[in-house]
Amino acid sequence: MPRVPLPAQTAPADVSDGKVDRQAIKDLEMRLLGSERSMKRREVAAGAGVSLLSARKIWRALGFANLGDEDLAFTQADLEALTTIIDLVREERLTEEAAISITRSIGQMTDRMVVWQVEALVEEMVHQRGLTDAQARQRLVHELPNLIDSLEKVLVYSYRRQLDAAVARLTVRAEAGLGTGADDEDSLPLLRAVGFADLVSYTSLSRQMNEKTLAQLVQRFENRCAEIISVGGGRLVKTIGDEVLFIASSPQAGAEISLALAKAIGDDDLLPSARVAMVWGRILSRLGDIYGPTVNLAARLTALAEPGTVLVDATTAATLAGDERFVLIPQKVRTVRGFGEVHPVTVAHGTGKGLVVD
Repeated sequence: MPRVPLPAQTAPADVSDGKVDRQAIKDLEMRLLGSERSMKRREVAAGAGVSLLSARKIWRALGFANLGDEDLAFTQADLEALTTIIDLVREERLTEEAAISITRSIGQMTDRMVVWQVEALVEEMVHQRGLTDAQARQRLVHELPNLIDSLEKVLVYSYRRQLDAAVARLTVRAEAGLGTGADDEDSLPLLRAVGFADLVSYTSLSRQMNEKTLAQLVQRFENRCAEIISVGGGRLVKTIGDEVLFIASSPQAGAEISLALAKAIGDDDLLPSARVAMVWGRILSRLGDIYGPTVNLAARLTALAEPGTVLVDATTAATLAGDERFVLIPQKVRTVRGFGEVHPVTVAHGTGKGLVVD
């Protein structure tokens, strides 16, 4: 996107009067979009050489709002982005279905990222500068221009590093022969350790907390989980309030992460203890989420786990048997909805240090 220099910076207006600085907003939009909005949606579609219907598929995948035919809402950068995506299909580097799916991944992830970043910056200004929430949001319009380039550089850097890590995982699994076999075509494609960590008594605690305290608890929980899962070589799939879902490439890695999560959360005086469960099995990955019976069983086992412990099924326990890092303690047979009788096994620390988060 072309860089449009900002006008000379002036001191931010006094935000205490509650007035919106429309000039600052306009300057920021120019910086972000590259130029003024001057094109209608049909003009952008025609410029990219596609029908309006095809263009709208891309924009919906990116999460853009519906616009009318007469709305001047687009810039040259929008035309270039649309053309880039369309060219991937024209040149047969991607099918249309794959292009839409990948575009949706970009739209959803960047939307969540932007909301997260804005809220983090607002919260910092509220806590560190004593501003109200409304004042902080007004002030942020003046301070974002100084952050855009740095945040963009880190975003591109992180994307490339994450993509490199994904390629490395593919290579390791291919060389090890994991996920291959005659039955692959008839089963879910990915063999992974699927784990859940669920805060105990979260619902009752949330009723006793104000908004600020609850937000701090959830953020602390997610930060601790994300750190441990990352160090353990896993991937945090998503966070849903009081629960995190993660995957790892081997049952041993999944067990190490699970034990570290249970211990770290239990040792944290500001967090309630957690129930953790992990299952080794096949999954389907779509739109950044994961699906399949393995995921469902892991979720069911989480509800059965005692606070501060890690629970697995008998099949997963068999993959860990003989590994001195883990102690396996069979539990009584339980009837699990959708799975019938299940033989749960508690996993505890054996020899070694376990997962070390420095």
